[in-house]
Amino acid sequence: MSSSNGKRPLVADKRATSRKPKSKPAPARAKKPRRVRAASRNPVVWLFRAVVRLVWGVGWRVGALVLIVTALAVIYYAATLPPVSALVDGRSRGSVTLLDRDNKVFAWRGEQFGGQISADTVSPHLRNAVVATEDKRFYGHFGLSPRGIASAVRINLAEGRGPLSGNGGSTITQQVAKLLCLGVPYSPESGMTEAEYETECRRTTLGRKVKEAVYAMAMELRYSKDDILSIYLNRAYLGAGARGFEAAAQRYFGRSANELLPSEAAMLAGLLKAPSRYAPTANLQLSRDRAATIVKLMEEQGYLTAAEAEEARRTPATLSEAAEARAGGYFADWVMDMGPTFLTEETTEDVVIQTTFDQRIQKAAEEGLQYIFDNKVRDGSEAQAAIVVMSADGAVRAMVGGRKFKGVAGQFNRAIQAKRQTGSAFKPFVYAAALDMGFPPNTTVRDEPYCLDVPGSGEWCPENYTRTFAGTVTLTQALAQSLNIPAVKVFERVGREAVVKIAADFGLASDIAVGPAVALGSSESTLLEMTRAYAGILNGGSSVDPYGLIELRLKGEEKPLLVQEGGIGERVIQEGAARQLTFMMHQAMEVGTGTRARLEGRPAAGKTGTTSASRDAWFVGFTADYVAGVWMGYDDNTPLTGVTGGGLPAEIWHEVMTRVHEGLPVHELPMEAPQAVAQQAEPRRQQPTRNQPGNQTERVIINILNELFGSR
Repeated sequence: MSSSNGKRPLVADKRATSRKPKSKPAPARAKKPRRVRAASRNPVVWLFRAVVRLVWGVGWRVGALVLIVTALAVIYYAATLPPVSALVDGRSRGSVTLLDRDNKVFAWRGEQFGGQISADTVSPHLRNAVVATEDKRFYGHFGLSPRGIASAVRINLAEGRGPLSGNGGSTITQQVAKLLCLGVPYSPESGMTEAEYETECRRTTLGRKVKEAVYAMAMELRYSKDDILSIYLNRAYLGAGARGFEAAAQRYFGRSANELLPSEAAMLAGLLKAPSRYAPTANLQLSRDRAATIVKLMEEQGYLTAAEAEEARRTPATLSEAAEARAGGYFADWVMDMGPTFLTEETTEDVVIQTTFDQRIQKAAEEGLQYIFDNKVRDGSEAQAAIVVMSADGAVRAMVGGRKFKGVAGQFNRAIQAKRQTGSAFKPFVYAAALDMGFPPNTTVRDEPYCLDVPGSGEWCPENYTRTFAGTVTLTQALAQSLNIPAVKVFERVGREAVVKIAADFGLASDIAVGPAVALGSSESTLLEMTRAYAGILNGGSSVDPYGLIELRLKGEEKPLLVQEGGIGERVIQEGAARQLTFMMHQAMEVGTGTRARLEGRPAAGKTGTTSASRDAWFVGFTADYVAGVWMGYDDNTPLTGVTGGGLPAEIWHEVMTRVHEGLPVHELPMEAPQAVAQQAEPRRQQPTRNQPGNQTERVIINILNELFGSR
């Protein structure tokens, strides 16, 4: 029904019933309950996932923080690194180069540094050999080689070592970081020795490896690859005191590092693994075997063609003459002790010492000694020997301190350190006193039974080596035959103090006790002292001071800091007496106990010496050109078997001096033969008094005189 105003009512019209009713809205579909996954019902898995989410959430943040801190540390270290030129020579000590009398290098001491080199100036074979051996990915990484580290850990674990023990997988950059000790220079004030400091720098721990990695990346950021390689080439230790490849090239091959052949470069690169073990001066064959391995690596990595590699294997590196000879080890040690310590053993500068050393004479001494031991001494003998050769002014030309020098500085040098009784080698100084007092060489003395009353020891009756008596003999005959009784009689006649003083003035001042047995060599001396004393006889009666150092200067400087001008000192006996004594000693070699030392066609003079029970055997003598002394014995004083001074020592002297004089003109000895028979040289037949020379109270009591000195 409509309203009166014609408007539609607000109430809806009723629907006709006949009208098809609307379909009922579909009932709301019941929400299916969410299927709970089985994993959510497993608390273990849920906990694991929660932990993973926590670790990841913390881990990436910590990782990012570590990365930022590492980057900052790398940048900081890179900013503080000095220029490359300040890092190439990291030695805290200097080196000593020793030159012989011809200005040729024969020995080195300290750490030798040949001078700064760079990767772009050295032989390309050397650069390639080092990279092939130590770090074939050197030019492709940023200081670290994860592949190399993983491989090294795998090898170490497979060989039963710790992951950081043995192979380190270090790149060249990491090795440089270690050589630089992570930027911490050595300081004596640290309380560590230099050796302890280097050991600490090489120590491998996890913390130190982390620092090493950071420092390596800093170097990669600061320096070029060639800069890093240059530091390595200059600082690496390569054995035999050589620091850096330039020093090693000069030390082993006598040439610069920019001239090295593939075989030589491979040998030097092979030293990086174990310098002392593979040093060619220690074991040349082992060093060559190692070099062959390096050559193979170079070939595999394309640095050498097959033909070049084959040539390197076919003609392996050979040592320079100086390196091969390893000459003058004992001599070099002795000379090092002659200079001031701050310029030798403890020098912080590079020093050059010119010496009196003669490599030809040294070789002669070594070969002569070896010849006798190879041909005259039983196999396996532990007997030792020492040799000194010098000029008449005391300039030492050669020194053998023992049968085998092992190439290590500081070995026991029997020529200068072993004080041994001299036996009859002392007798020339008894006769020197007599000649200086005016007794000519043909003065007579009775070789007969003779006894002395030694205060505190009783009666002492010396005997000759042969246990026989020769009757009346001249002083010349007595010395030539090394008769003991005449020597003691002359000793008593001229005065003990006079003989001891002359011996001391000639250089035999090793606590000589003034007793009658001194005449037969009871005092102790070194071989160097005995040789210098005989040099005094050769030069006309003046003392000599043995010397080996001529001048010392800093490397690169012309003006020397130290100069030695000669070793002749004050006169000890008259020149005429020295010439007469030379004649007597010449007779000892011609017709006396020293005939085995006689030189063919060249005059020489000398004297044998053998001590009690043959514990020491000597021969010391000279030509007009050189003086040589030989000692033979055991280090523990074991008696020699069947050896006297006139035996093996005289033969060694002969072999050495024959070689020394090869090619030299023959010069006459400065000697004077006797003219007329003089008075007898019998001791005075009176009671000794405290005021008489030679009869003062003995400084020591001689308790074993009868056992000692039945010697020649």
